[in-house]
Amino acid sequence: MKFRRKSEPEVPAEETPDAAAEQAPSPREGWPQDSADVPEDEELVDLGSLRLRQIPEREVRLQVDEQSGTVQAVLIVGPDGAVEVRAFAAPRNGDLWDDVRPQLAAETQRAGGQAAEREGRFGTELLCRRPATTPEGEEAVAPTRVVGINGDRWLLRATFLGRPAVEEDTSEWDDTLAAVVVHRGTEAMPVGEALPLHLPPQARRAE
Repeated sequence: MKFRRKSEPEVPAEETPDAAAEQAPSPREGWPQDSADVPEDEELVDLGSLRLRQIPEREVRLQVDEQSGTVQAVLIVGPDGAVEVRAFAAPRNGDLWDDVRPQLAAETQRAGGQAAEREGRFGTELLCRRPATTPEGEEAVAPTRVVGINGDRWLLRATFLGRPAVEEDTSEWDDTLAAVVVHRGTEAMPVGEALPLHLPPQARRAE
């Protein structure tokens, strides 16, 4: 895996360990995992709230705000497409993806596009088509497939681009998403706020 750099608050209630374990979602095989469910000795690329397993034939690009130097999103790129992944704070109980999905659909429609739902490997997905302009100035349509996965006080949102956004068989790219691990942390954060990302240690040493 290669890396490239590209340009109402939630207040946790006091819980006993048994109560917290009962509320936390169970690990699902073939899905993105919570860092608490990953063995401590497993080698992962540490990007803060997102940690990645090695993925053959994939390149990781970090979208960095040049003024602040903060990492805003992670883009996993292959020869036929890409997936942008971001993690957000979520309540321990509830389905934040059910709340966010209609908002994303409404934003697409306001931009003159179309949005439709379908069921996929990770549950209900959103298929979007927005008007776009090519580098040559021609009008085009940009398709995306948006997947939301509810975890233990986090929501992982993945936006697929290219082939995995339009083809029926998305198993290979779904496997790519399954290699993502979310590290929520213990601090209280407003629901919907993006969980912090940072450059991997080897990239920070190179700067």
